[in-house]
Amino acid sequence: MEDTLTLASRPNLSQHVANSLRDMIFDGDLEGGDRINEVHLARRLGVSRTAVREALATLVAEEALTSIPRRGCFVRALTRKEFEDIYPMRALLDPEALRLSGIPSQESFETLERISEEMRGAPDMKSRVSLDEAWHLELVSNCENDVLLGLIRRFMHRFRRYGLAFAREQKVIESANREHIEIVRALRAGDMDEACEWLKKNLTSGKDPILKWLDERKG
Repeated sequence: MEDTLTLASRPNLSQHVANSLRDMIFDGDLEGGDRINEVHLARRLGVSRTAVREALATLVAEEALTSIPRRGCFVRALTRKEFEDIYPMRALLDPEALRLSGIPSQESFETLERISEEMRGAPDMKSRVSLDEAWHLELVSNCENDVLLGLIRRFMHRFRRYGLAFAREQKVIESANREHIEIVRALRAGDMDEACEWLKKNLTSGKDPILKWLDERKG
């Protein structure tokens, strides 16, 4: 009872439930085609069905779930078409957010370097992906365009389904990559154009292995 009350008293409860659902999908506890049982989920997390419905609406908007009238919400399958549609988007959005954000402060540079160090020691791919997302959000943290930042977060969530499923099934743990180092180097030199080029490269370098894996999965 205490755990249920503690959980139920947390702020942004529906967001907490949404995060729990994402974890279930990313960890493979819920797979493409699985139906979300509202009653069981509410009981498992110790929350109301209202909070569950709000969380489901969030994941439907992110297109992690599909809502079918009178049948419920189902986990969307991973497809080559969706992946090819969403993969290029970050390379369009993030460089614009970086330009609007400007050269990071010294404090932000230190945060970026700290996160990079944590990524090098990450024990698994899920931890590494979370740190990578934190790194990219810190990079554009001074951008004042909330709509643009919201789109970036949305595509982060959508791509994460593919990246983590690929890593889980292929048993991949990537190390921190060179592009992060080059982005920071260019920004420290005040070269925004070069930093944006490295950022685009960073956000487009992992496409082919995942496409190959999706094709093999389908076959």
